[in-house]
Amino acid sequence: MANTYLTRTPSSTGNRRKFTFSAWVKFNFNQLANNSRIFSCGSATTSWVGAYFNSDGTLQLAIVEGGSTYDILTNAIYKDENAWYHVVFVVDTGNATADNRLRMYVNGQEQTSFSNRNNPTQDLDTQANTASKPIDIGSAENVGYSPRYFPGIMSHVHMSDGYVYDASTFGLTDATTGEWTINTAPSITMGTNGFTILKDGMTITDQSTNSNNFSVGGGTLTKTEDNPSNVFATMNPLDNYYQSSTFTEGNNTVEHGQSAWTYNTSTLKIPEATKFYCEGKVIAMNQNTCGIATNVTTGDGGSNTALGNITGGVGFRGNQGDVLKAGSTQSGTWATFTTNDIIQIACDTVNNKLYFGKNGTWLNSGDPTSGASGTGAVSINDNTDYFFAFGDNTSGGRGKWSINFGNGYFGTTAVSSAGTNASNLGIFEYDVPTGYTALCTKGLNE
Repeated sequence: MANTYLTRTPSSTGNRRKFTFSAWVKFNFNQLANNSRIFSCGSATTSWVGAYFNSDGTLQLAIVEGGSTYDILTNAIYKDENAWYHVVFVVDTGNATADNRLRMYVNGQEQTSFSNRNNPTQDLDTQANTASKPIDIGSAENVGYSPRYFPGIMSHVHMSDGYVYDASTFGLTDATTGEWTINTAPSITMGTNGFTILKDGMTITDQSTNSNNFSVGGGTLTKTEDNPSNVFATMNPLDNYYQSSTFTEGNNTVEHGQSAWTYNTSTLKIPEATKFYCEGKVIAMNQNTCGIATNVTTGDGGSNTALGNITGGVGFRGNQGDVLKAGSTQSGTWATFTTNDIIQIACDTVNNKLYFGKNGTWLNSGDPTSGASGTGAVSINDNTDYFFAFGDNTSGGRGKWSINFGNGYFGTTAVSSAGTNASNLGIFEYDVPTGYTALCTKGLNE
C-alpha cells in the first residue's frame, strides 16, 4: 500500500467490546516504522484501537482509551519480505479471563510470548464499530498519526463486528506441505459494521452482505498478481551487502548507491531444469547492468564486483552494449540501452542458455524457444541454480531499475499492453516465450 490507505466511517454503532480482524499481509521490512498500521479505528490520538508492525518487525495490538493504554506486543520478530503473513486480531473486553481480552494469531498460531501485556479492564468500550469513528486500513490517518502507512500489500481483509473467531476460520494447514494456507470463503457472521474487502484483486466494495464499502483515503490503489496463493519473486533487500541500494514499491524498484559496484538478486531462485522470464525497466541510467547470478552478493565474499565479473554471473551492460560472463566478453550482436528501455531476460536451465531482449525484440537474433541449439543465447553453467540480478556497473552515479516479475507493473505504472503468456501466470509487457513462465511459487511447482 505504500502511501495508500482505505477508509470507511460507520453510520451506526455496533459492538464496541468485541470484534475479530483478519488479513493477509506482505511488507517491505526496511520501510517499516513504529506504528506501521494494518488497521486503526478512531478519530483522536487519545482514543483508538489498532494493530501495527514496529520498525524492528514486532507486532502489536493496542487500545488507547481515556489516556490509558492496553496492549500486547510480540517477542517474535517478522522480517520475511517474500512471505505473506496471515494475521488475526481479536478484541473481547467482556471476556472474564483477562488474557483473552486481547489475542493475536500469526500463520495459524496464537501468539502467547509478549514483551508487553497490559490487559484492558473488563467491559471496556473501544472506538471500534462506533458511529462517526473512521476505520482506516493501512494507515492511522484519521486517528491523528500521520502518515503511519503500511509499507506493503494486503489481501482478503475481513472484520466481524461482535463475534470472536480464531485463525482456523480463515486458514488451514496444508496436509502435504505443512504450510498455513488461505481459506478463501470463511464462514463469518459480520454483525453491523463487519466487512470483506480486497478478496478478489483490489475490490474495496464490501463483498459480504453488509455493503460496508470503503474508499481510497489517499494515494493510489495498485493491483498486484502477488497473492497468498501464489507468491511472486521480488528483489531481495537482504542481499544488500554494502547497504548501498534502496528498495521501494514492493521491493520491485531498486536504486543503486554510489558506494560500490553493486548488484541485487531476486528473492526466489531459478532451479536447475526450469525456464523463467522477467522484465526490467530502466528508470535512471548510469551504467546499469542486468542478468543472472549464482549467489547473493554476500555469497561472493562481499566483493565489490560488477555483475558480469563475478564467478557464475552474466551481465548485460547497457552503456557498453555488450554481455559479460565471469569477466569475459561474450560474442554476439547486442545493443546499448538507456532510460525507459525494457530489457527482457529468459533463463533456460534445461538447456543452459540465457537470452536478452530489448523493447520486444530478442537480441543477437535470439530465439528462447530454440532449445539445445540455443540460437542467439549465452551459454551458462550446467547443474546450477541462478537468481535474476540487476545492478550498476560503477561506483559512481545511481542507476535505477523497476522489475516486473509478473505483477504487471513497473513501479506503479501498469504495462501498456500485456503480451501473451501461455502459462497464465503473471502479466508482462511483451510475449512470454513458449515454455517459460513467471518466477513465482506456482511457476516453481509446474
